Amino acid sequence: MRPFDGRRVLLGVTAGIASYKAAWLARRLVQSGAAVDVVLTRGATEFITPLTFEALTGRAVHTDIFAPGHALDHIHLARDVNAIVVAPATADFLARAAQGRADDLLTAILLATTAPVLLVPAMNDRMWAHPLTQRNVATLREIGYTVVDPDVGPLAEGEASGPGRMPEPEAILAHTGRVLDDGALRGRRIIVTAGPTREPVDPVRFLSNRSSGKMGVAVAAAAWRRGATVTLIAGPLEVPPPIGVAVVPVETTQEMADAVARALPGADALVMAAAPADFRAAAPAASKIKKSAAPDRLELTATPDILATTRAQRAAGTVVVGFALETDDLLENARAKLAAKALDLIVANDAREPGAGFAVDTNRVTLLARDGQAEALPLMTKAEVADVLLDRIEALLRAR
Repeated sequence: MRPFDGRRVLLGVTAGIASYKAAWLARRLVQSGAAVDVVLTRGATEFITPLTFEALTGRAVHTDIFAPGHALDHIHLARDVNAIVVAPATADFLARAAQGRADDLLTAILLATTAPVLLVPAMNDRMWAHPLTQRNVATLREIGYTVVDPDVGPLAEGEASGPGRMPEPEAILAHTGRVLDDGALRGRRIIVTAGPTREPVDPVRFLSNRSSGKMGVAVAAAAWRRGATVTLIAGPLEVPPPIGVAVVPVETTQEMADAVARALPGADALVMAAAPADFRAAAPAASKIKKSAAPDRLELTATPDILATTRAQRAAGTVVVGFALETDDLLENARAKLAAKALDLIVANDAREPGAGFAVDTNRVTLLARDGQAEALPLMTKAEVADVLLDRIEALLRAR
């Protein structure tokens, strides 16, 4: 199932050069399963044509509140929609929306809807910084609209980088997912760990593993989409961190353990999806070890067991989830880890299973609960596994 299946999104496009990005956003919304109705302001049609969006969405594009036979479009479109996204939202549009104007189709729809509204400003950095624009943004946020701060980057007029650039379509897609979700985790604090850790042997070599961080990143993204405040404590990742989460980068297992200890107080859930290195060099060399002078053996010592060290720090009611990647005796080893580390849930997967484990986009896991229940999931994308896992975490939190 795609993330936006069965959802209707109204995409409003106003008169900015960044409207070319709105075409790609429309495509990504459709690819994610949404039915997309596009409304262009008159000025937007000077930058991009209705035909572009009609081709991308397969649906009629709306431009005029006074179009013959469409007198009630602003009411119909406002009612039959799950979310409204305006990208780009110009300074002029923000001003008119903040004043409650209804002088074109898009502003009239905003007044007639009860759906969540996401506004994505794009303009010159000085226009964005102007006190009137900032006052308009504050007003729009006060009435419940979500306004995404613009990115910092090169602007259309060739000026130096500044805040005003429209975020990329993938970032807007993530924010759209958050406003579409029912927000079951709103007000919850979730800590997620992801990726490998690296233990230095000398200044240029390290001990690590094949973890890419994809599973942990998927869990963090799903938790943020559901409304949670998410902290992602991550070793070196092979994928970009998700939108919206606070990222704490770490290198070694000890650094990850320390970061988890700092973040854990007040957390509602801890999801240990990382694959921290189990061993480190007992005495890392201060200089690069030359091949000609390499020792016969490398002395290793165990790294901290992060989940075990958190037991004394966990507040009552904190949901704790671990992961067990095994090559032998999967369920037996996972159950032993579940009990030894006092977990509520453990996600077990076989490193030898085709399409599962490290550095792939899919996973086949079994969820083991403290009460002995085992739930074997079919091969799924890691994003789908993350959603199933978050469903179980939500149920555990509701029961506490």
